[in-house]
Amino acid sequence: MAFYAVASGLTPLIPVPFLDEYALRRVREGMVRTILRERSFSPPDRTVTVLAGLHPREGSRLQQFVGKAALVSLRLTWRKGYRRLATALWVKDCVDMASISLHHGYLLQHALDRGDLDARTLATEDAPRRVHSAIDAACKELDARPVNQALRRLFAGSKLLLDELSKALENWSGAPRTPQQGEEQEVASLAERLAASMWEERGYFQSLEALYAKHLRETP
Repeated sequence: MAFYAVASGLTPLIPVPFLDEYALRRVREGMVRTILRERSFSPPDRTVTVLAGLHPREGSRLQQFVGKAALVSLRLTWRKGYRRLATALWVKDCVDMASISLHHGYLLQHALDRGDLDARTLATEDAPRRVHSAIDAACKELDARPVNQALRRLFAGSKLLLDELSKALENWSGAPRTPQQGEEQEVASLAERLAASMWEERGYFQSLEALYAKHLRETP
């Protein structure tokens, strides 16, 4: 889950509205397929889409577009404070996307361990939709600051992320980003460090599991 969380957290670095959302969706669907494949499940594509979440980003597409366009306008009109503000907003976006994927991936694994989904129910949409609704409700109820703080420290010290942010702030052209040399190794390193830090938050994830169970009972 740590690998997919980091990959999700890097998708906001794509400076093209909607293309970043597409990349995030691909990462999240890849995460779901990997989790299910580890248990020898091969559900329909529609089931994968449901479990990955139809709208992984908060806010409407228009809000996302306006938000990125506003950063570009701000760079032109307020250069002095732009870098600090834009960096903070972008890092927050990276942290939010990584956090959502980490939480959802963890709870999907937990749901499978509990037997809430199996080969038969994965062939339908009802059970996956019910599980996803419970996952989403649990994540929204629990204060994610412990995990988000760990992610923020991780990303703030990432040379890859800071280099990409610097490129976007200095020369925003609206073109897709080009992967850097050694990027896969950097992502793997970040994932390993994230996984290590999450071992210290076992109590937090136990609370998350309890909330998931509660919401699953309440979900029709």
